[in-house]
Amino acid sequence: MNLVCLDLEGVLVPEIWIAFSQKTSIPELKLTTRDVPDYDELMRHRLDILEKHHLSLRDIQEVIAEIRPLEGAKPFLDTLREQTQVVILSDTFLEFSRPLMKQLDWPTILCNRLRTNGDGHITGYELRQRNGKKSAVTGFMDMGLFVTAVGDSYNDLSMIETAQRGALFRPPKSIVDEHPTLPVFEDYPPLLNFLLADSGAGR
Repeated sequence: MNLVCLDLEGVLVPEIWIAFSQKTSIPELKLTTRDVPDYDELMRHRLDILEKHHLSLRDIQEVIAEIRPLEGAKPFLDTLREQTQVVILSDTFLEFSRPLMKQLDWPTILCNRLRTNGDGHITGYELRQRNGKKSAVTGFMDMGLFVTAVGDSYNDLSMIETAQRGALFRPPKSIVDEHPTLPVFEDYPPLLNFLLADSGAGR
């Protein structure tokens, strides 16, 4: 049985922190896992900026409410889910993802949680597990599933390289240059063909 594991931001929806950076005019918040490989370092950077500017979870959620899936993402995901099992593996947070999952008709997502204080300010975060994407893929494979993984960022590489098959979707040039053997897709139709090929979804 086949299982496709997809990243969320950059693959199905725009990057949340980039949208928030644009809304708040704070350029330092534009950094994502496409730029910084160390997730803990990136999150400490983000939380420091939020505290400095007195920004709360509600401020971020108001921006997320305006975000729409990337053009073509919804029909791509709908078609994929009709043909095979799909799980979204993301380093985003449950408190961010709900309105986005609603727009995508509630696919299964495994992600992290935020910690907040009584004023609604973010004080920290709880990882679902360390190296959660790779661990999830390994667990699925241990269950006898044939796993194909797709992402766009540094934090997706471990799951892509662990899965039986993997690919990059609209990655930055730096990742393409560092991993020249990985298939790269820029549009949904060829990616869908890759994911539904006989060696993957046909199993």
